[in-house]
Amino acid sequence: MEEANRTMDDLFVNGELTEKQRKIIIAAIETFSEKGFAATSTSEIAKKAGVAEGTIFKHFKTKKDLLISIITPIVSKMLAPFVIKDLYKVLDHQYEHYEDFLRAMIENRIAFVKNNTSLIKILIQEIPFHPELKELFVENIGKKTFERFCHLAEYYQKKGQIITIPPAAVVRHTISVILGYVAARYLIFPDKEWNDEQDIELTMQMLMRGLSAD
Repeated sequence: MEEANRTMDDLFVNGELTEKQRKIIIAAIETFSEKGFAATSTSEIAKKAGVAEGTIFKHFKTKKDLLISIITPIVSKMLAPFVIKDLYKVLDHQYEHYEDFLRAMIENRIAFVKNNTSLIKILIQEIPFHPELKELFVENIGKKTFERFCHLAEYYQKKGQIITIPPAAVVRHTISVILGYVAARYLIFPDKEWNDEQDIELTMQMLMRGLSAD
């Protein structure tokens, strides 16, 4: 509940939502995160929000409309500005080695995931199944950052630090490994005993063994 309330404060200014809309969205964030969109009923959301089920449909035409009402501002107002601003701090810094860049990337993403676990879980669960959400993510974040990643990959290839394969392949491999670690650590097995410093180093080693030019 605390995370959802903090998220609402980040996403919506005072007066932008009615109190009932606020309660519905907070309840939806928590329930979608716990059970997934498909397994969540509007009656469950209404019960958690303390409103009649009909109230949900008064403000949101369908359950999917409610999901999109949550995801759209998450991506456009919070995720995109944060990702682009903080990611560019990493991308624009001239790290001597690709490994140093990767370590900075992982640390940068972990800070965001820690504070927004429920939202990240919803994004990971639902974007693959809703084309309009995928397009929203690509337009707001993907297109603005992927090309920068590719230029960076080319930079380290020219330095002879990573193998000469299409830069886009380097980026895809790097992103998939980092996201895999973050998802396992904070979303799939959050209660497992983790040694963060050691696990990050292992992730780095696996990435570099696959990409190193040596």
